[in-house]
Amino acid sequence: MKSNYEPLGKHIRLVDYRNSEEVTSTVLGISIDKEFMPSVANVIGTDLSRYKLISKGLFACNPMHVGRDERLPIALYEKDSPAIVSPAYFMFEIIDRDVLNEEYLMMWFRRPEFDRECWFMTDGSVRGGITWEDLCRIKLPVPSYARQCEIVESYRAITNRIALKRAENDNLEATVQAVFKSLLIDYEGAEYPDFVEFEFGKYPSSWNLVDLDSVVDVRDGTHDSPSPTESGKYLITSRHLLPYAVDRSEAYFISEADFKKANERSKVEYGDILFSMIGTIGIITLITDKEIDFAIKNVGLFRTSQNPTIRYFILSYLKSKIVENYIASYMAGSTQSYVSLNALRKIPLILPTEDVLQYFEKQVTPLYAKMIENTREIAKLSDLKNVITTSMSSR
Repeated sequence: MKSNYEPLGKHIRLVDYRNSEEVTSTVLGISIDKEFMPSVANVIGTDLSRYKLISKGLFACNPMHVGRDERLPIALYEKDSPAIVSPAYFMFEIIDRDVLNEEYLMMWFRRPEFDRECWFMTDGSVRGGITWEDLCRIKLPVPSYARQCEIVESYRAITNRIALKRAENDNLEATVQAVFKSLLIDYEGAEYPDFVEFEFGKYPSSWNLVDLDSVVDVRDGTHDSPSPTESGKYLITSRHLLPYAVDRSEAYFISEADFKKANERSKVEYGDILFSMIGTIGIITLITDKEIDFAIKNVGLFRTSQNPTIRYFILSYLKSKIVENYIASYMAGSTQSYVSLNALRKIPLILPTEDVLQYFEKQVTPLYAKMIENTREIAKLSDLKNVITTSMSSR
């Protein structure tokens, strides 16, 4: 342990401000990505005056389930208006903000090594909680305050750049969907003599309504559960999907033999589309990697690599309200958050005439190209962020 490492307990202390005057009813939880989010708990009829009142500059963490999730949900509250969190949460503050920078501390909390140390300290119960005393025993490097600010500034500059690129992608995505809606839903700029109605909309009678798998090969990932290995290829599941990339940071390795076996069923290639089938259903990922170093499980695979002339049409269609409503209808009454392979294959696809398809692809191809370019830059910037947080331990 380097000489400038000090226990957290030297720099943080619990605080206990309650919502006794019921100044707010905004109840927040903390995600495993260490961000505040609207609470999913049912608080109807709950006495919110017992909840802890959090304000700007305070930290909160959920000490439960660390053993299960292998992460400690912990976050810095940065909004001007207060909110409330569960009475079971730890809420704490930095003792001396001239010694320890709050953003620097939050950077340390985001490190995988911090989560791993918290996981080692869990109590072994089903929930696998961590105590306040154990959290306070964890050590972190505390360089000079000026040096902390330099590290934070570098990290913040990269974070802001990533946010700008993501915002640009959001705008590009909105433009694509506007083109899709105008051309293929509202039928602007064209006059069709009559339409055919179906459960999720309507389409010109000169077009066709088909099952998606009649146009694109639709598969799913391995049904096996390959064992983790120390090296090899990644196993990607639904929770690792991002809009234009896969997040390998939390994926584990599988052997080359298991990788090859999985690929016999569902080999992923450049230009394919992935679809989350379990958990948060409907996360859609366009594969932009030239070299594929992963196999998939609990993920739908649309092999648009084999039919690139309609790749962006299929991608846009999967993001449309038609598919959203179809999936919602399929899930209605289900007790499990899961969509079957057969349901993906039977997605009703409105298939326009060839001239309309070509026009649409021409309109959106440069937009998607820019989104892909931005996504690759985001990946490089994210790697730089990881370099900064990893190097904190060597400073």
